[in-house]
Amino acid sequence: MSINQSISLTTPVMATYTRFPVTVVKGKGSFVWDEQGTQYLDFTSGIATCNLGHVPDVVKNALEEQLQNLWHCSNLYNIPNQEQLAALLTANSFGDQVFFCNSGAEANEAAIKLARRYANKVKGNEAPEIVTFQQSFHGRTLATLSATGQEKIQQGFFPLVSGFSYLPFNDEEALELLYTIEPAAVLLELVQGEGGVIPANQEWVSKLAKICKEREILLMVDEIQTGMGRTGTLFAYEQFGIEPDVISIAKGLGSGFPIGAIIAKEEAAKGFDPGSHGSTFGGNPLATAAGLATVTHLTESNVLNQANEISTYLTKKLEELQEKYSFIQDIRGLGLLKGIVVETNALEIVQKAIANNLLILTAGPNVVRILPPLTVTKAEIDEFIKALENTFQSIEKGE
Repeated sequence: MSINQSISLTTPVMATYTRFPVTVVKGKGSFVWDEQGTQYLDFTSGIATCNLGHVPDVVKNALEEQLQNLWHCSNLYNIPNQEQLAALLTANSFGDQVFFCNSGAEANEAAIKLARRYANKVKGNEAPEIVTFQQSFHGRTLATLSATGQEKIQQGFFPLVSGFSYLPFNDEEALELLYTIEPAAVLLELVQGEGGVIPANQEWVSKLAKICKEREILLMVDEIQTGMGRTGTLFAYEQFGIEPDVISIAKGLGSGFPIGAIIAKEEAAKGFDPGSHGSTFGGNPLATAAGLATVTHLTESNVLNQANEISTYLTKKLEELQEKYSFIQDIRGLGLLKGIVVETNALEIVQKAIANNLLILTAGPNVVRILPPLTVTKAEIDEFIKALENTFQSIEKGE
C-alpha cells in the first residue's frame, strides 16, 4: 500500500498534521474561541509565536495602517519598514546586518547558506562542515531537517543534505571533537524546544563559545523559539554571556504575522552579496510593519520585566504541583518556555486538557510544553494551574 492509499481522504488539505478537535476562529490576549463560542486559555501562543498575546492592539493598528498604503513590493526597491526594523534589531543585539525572510525554517536555511558561502568565498573552504546537536530542531526544509539532530524528523527524506555533524548536547568532553572536525560553523539552540525543553548548561556554552572564537568557527544561535522575549530577555544568548556571529529569529517577531530573519556581524555577513540569496516576500511592507510594531513594543514597554515576574510566579506554582503529583519528575526551561517532565504520556495530558478549556503542547513523549504569552497575568496563571490540576486528577481517576 502506498503512503497516499493508507490515508483516508476526508479533507483536501494534505495530511501533514494530526489536529486536535478544536476549530479556532477568534483570539485576544491569552484566550481563543472556537466556532461554537467556547473559550480556551491558550498556553501555546501559536507555538511561541503570539508573544504579545493574540491580536495585540499595537500590532493590529500598525497592520491596519499599512494595509491602506502598500502590501507588497519586491526587494529590488527600498522598503522603509524593513530599514527601520533592521536598525531596531541591530541596535538591540550584537549584530550589524539583517536578512529578512518568511519563517523560522527559512531563517535557519539562510544561516546555513551564509555559513557555507562565507566559508567558500571568504575563508576558501570548499567543503565546509556545520556542527549541530543531538535532539535539536531547526526546521522542515531539506537542509534544516538535515541539520536537525533527530532521526524521526529525517525519516523518509533520504538522502539528506550532507555537511552536518551532530554532537551530544551539554556534553563538554564532546566539544573536543570540534578540534578534529574543524567545522565552518556551529548551530545550536540555547533551549532545545522540540527536543524536550532542555536548557543549555552555562559552562558548556561558555566552553563552546571559547572554542569557536579560538578556531574562527562561526557561532550561530537558533533563536526561532527563544527569541523575542520568550526566555526573559529579547534574545536568549544575552543570558549566557556570549556573543554569536549569527542568530536566526522568526515566530514572535511578527506577533503571528509570517516573518523571519537572520542577524549577523559584519564579518559573517560578507558571505552574502547581491544575487547570492533572496526572497520574494521576505521583509515586505506588511510583514515588517508587524515586526517593527512588535519589537518596538518589546523594547520600549515594560513587558519583559512583567514577563520575568510572571515566570517566577509560574515556576513557583508548577513546583507546588510537582510536590502534589508524583508522576511529575521535573520542571525545567527558561523564562516563559517551560517543560513539565512526566512519567505518563504527555500527549494524553494535552488531549485531556482540552476538556478543561486549556491548550498546551508536548515536547517529545514525556514533556508537556507550556508557552503562555509574555502578557499573561497572575490571574490567568492561576486559571491555568486550576485547569491543569483538573486534568491531572481526571488522569489519576482514569476518566
